[in-house]
Amino acid sequence: MSGYVAGGLNAPEFPSGLEWINSGPLTMAELRGRVVLVDIWDYTCVNCLRTLPYLKQWHERYSEIGLVIIGVHTPEFGFARDSAAVREAVRRLELEYPIVLDNDYDIWNLYANQYWPRKYLIDVNGYIVYDHAGEGDYYQTERLIQQFLKRKNPHAEFPEPYRHPGSVESGGHCYPVTPELYLGYERGRIGNNEGYEPGLAVNYRDSGNYLDGYIYAHGVWLNLPQSLKHERKDKLLQDYVAINYHALSVNAVIRPAEELNYRVFVMQDEQYLTGDIRGRDVIIDGSGRSFVEVSEPRLYELVRNNQFGSHALRLFSDSSSFDLYSFTFGSCEVAMSKTGQK
Repeated sequence: MSGYVAGGLNAPEFPSGLEWINSGPLTMAELRGRVVLVDIWDYTCVNCLRTLPYLKQWHERYSEIGLVIIGVHTPEFGFARDSAAVREAVRRLELEYPIVLDNDYDIWNLYANQYWPRKYLIDVNGYIVYDHAGEGDYYQTERLIQQFLKRKNPHAEFPEPYRHPGSVESGGHCYPVTPELYLGYERGRIGNNEGYEPGLAVNYRDSGNYLDGYIYAHGVWLNLPQSLKHERKDKLLQDYVAINYHALSVNAVIRPAEELNYRVFVMQDEQYLTGDIRGRDVIIDGSGRSFVEVSEPRLYELVRNNQFGSHALRLFSDSSSFDLYSFTFGSCEVAMSKTGQK
């Protein structure tokens, strides 16, 4: 959803008292005379993360001629309210523009927002002139940034809009995929006969019959509002969460509940992952076992298949700190570049 907003509304003022990263507190009043791009995002949101290369390029290209990008970090999950975790994500993602922490959804509600990510372009007079929800339309967005900067800098010359290598806008094809799967009882869909028992540790038994779009547990898992947490040490690695999915790539949001640097093993179609399909966060040990090392609460990329298809995925760990929040899926062939793997 996107569009030019003719005769737009005044952009709401940023509430006072919020924490800012990369700058002191900013106000819309003091930003009058600048073109402002407000980006509502969350560091665990894969759709948000896929927009960041464009935002970083726009900041680099246009910040010195009047563009101010402001990232509004509104957390989807409770743990993402932690300032230290957000600061670490901003450092890891190499974001240099101002970020404001919107932990109580103050800014989200001022904009009557419903989506991650959401972008609002605001002109030099403080009016919202463009609104885009979700990914995509980067070419159009950058052209509008240039258009409104041109009004402020009539003699400025602008490059062709940025095209991220491997993006759909650079050519390619996207497939319909399994929708995002949540693990907690508030939004989750569990296929086990035991169902959810809010706040309780449930000893699940897996029948082995899976439907796409559901999660299946085996062993003892604590039912929390936003997650399933493994509830016992399991040296035999018998407890797991399994899904059937159709997609090219798979990500999972995982939190270390107590201990850090524990391993979550990843199997697809009853086999450990091989080097050609492992996600960028997956390590393969000397025995050929594929795993991620959970060192912080964030989104971990698990699988990058070479072709679109349906698969069975299983995650398991011997740690009782294994806290699993969601699975998200990628659909676009061109975005599957293998550069930057460990």
